[in-house]
Amino acid sequence: MTDCRSASDQYRCRVRMRRHMPAQLVCLGRHTLTAVKATAGEPFSDWSSDYRLYSRERFDPQAVFDVVRRRIEQTVDAQRPLIVAMDDSLLRKRGRKIHGVGYRRDPLGPPFQTNLVLGQRVLQVSAALTGPTPSSMRMIPIDFVHVPTPAKPSRKADSTQWAAYRQAQDRSRISRHGLQRIIGLRDRLDKDGADQRRLLVVVDGRFTNRNVMRSLPPRTVFIGRIRGDAVLYHLPEPPAGAPGRRRIYGPQALTPEQLRQSQDHPWQEVPAWACGRTHAFRVKRLRPLRWRTTSDQVDVQIIAIAPLGYRLSKQGRVLYRQPAYLVCTDPDLPLQEVLQAYLWRWDIEVNFRDEKTLLGVGQAQVRVPASTQTVPALTVAAYSLLLLAAQAAFPASSGCLPPPKWRTRRADQRPSLSDLVSLLRHDLWADAIRLPRFSHFTSTPSQTMKSEKLPPSLHGALFYAPA
Repeated sequence: MTDCRSASDQYRCRVRMRRHMPAQLVCLGRHTLTAVKATAGEPFSDWSSDYRLYSRERFDPQAVFDVVRRRIEQTVDAQRPLIVAMDDSLLRKRGRKIHGVGYRRDPLGPPFQTNLVLGQRVLQVSAALTGPTPSSMRMIPIDFVHVPTPAKPSRKADSTQWAAYRQAQDRSRISRHGLQRIIGLRDRLDKDGADQRRLLVVVDGRFTNRNVMRSLPPRTVFIGRIRGDAVLYHLPEPPAGAPGRRRIYGPQALTPEQLRQSQDHPWQEVPAWACGRTHAFRVKRLRPLRWRTTSDQVDVQIIAIAPLGYRLSKQGRVLYRQPAYLVCTDPDLPLQEVLQAYLWRWDIEVNFRDEKTLLGVGQAQVRVPASTQTVPALTVAAYSLLLLAAQAAFPASSGCLPPPKWRTRRADQRPSLSDLVSLLRHDLWADAIRLPRFSHFTSTPSQTMKSEKLPPSLHGALFYAPA
């Protein structure tokens, strides 16, 4: 808590946080602060204190995320590394005067045309929480931060302003922010007594660059996508007593694409869980190598993954996706662990989809710098606590409301966010709603010939409505 002048102010801030966090989850319609306040049962009270809770940073979202992270560490085996995924996303906006809003490349645009949209850039880190079954694994957010870019000066600005803008633009790169979040996460792990646990960071190609990989903290393993034409080198041969400078790089190795096409390196079948079942992936590995993007003393391994065949229908022909190439800064890490950790990274995309489409992250109409960070961070923190509670309540099977009769559900299928929100609404509102009686189960049929009027069902609309 910050900017609270007395113990009573801190208590009121905690009360508002406890009201807003579940209200953010069960809110109906757009997730604005007005709707959240009305869901919390205070539609006619003073709203200024609720807005000051965010605009004056009277709570620390990182403190909530640390609670989630410590719980995940206690659940994961102490001998296993903490696997985290990091990625950035875009919160679409309409107002140009909102802090951090700018024109960004539309990730949903067609590949043949680059579209621009207004939005805010955010960065998220999610940790993998495994369960008793492979399908129960979840990525739970443990860090969420707004990473705006500096405002461009006017054309009439002098050279000093333009130089300051270019320096700020360099500091605001998403890769530099990502490195800061990795270093901060490593420091928090060390302070909590987990200095012997390794941190395994899985990212996509955006963060696989020199800015991140040359400054990784100790006891941190990096796994990321790499280009197919990346130039790597074998380790140099040991010196034979000849004078001269010690060599760092040996002869040039195969590129990832050449490794995939090479006949001298056979394919290996590695089982890994993805898309609801275990697949047999065909992979090739080359190690140990050195890459100029990393530090001179860091050996890496590269992995080429063959395209996975799939069918659009049962009778359709087999199609193939694009191959994937991975780089890992630990050449001794088992191949199956590298592949499975990277496949788990996809769940952070599920986090983004749930946050933006179901929880309305970014829909609150706030514009000051503090509120643009704290409002979505509180919603993501509530989302993390909900996933953590669901994993602890029913780790092996779904304990949510029974699905409609026409919907089939596997026994090992994990509950979705809509299922969890429906269950939370039932727990919060069921006692306040008079559930219908089963009077329509009568043995004597009605003699009236008029059509029966069907009143709208409030409990069905609330508990089975999509989040």
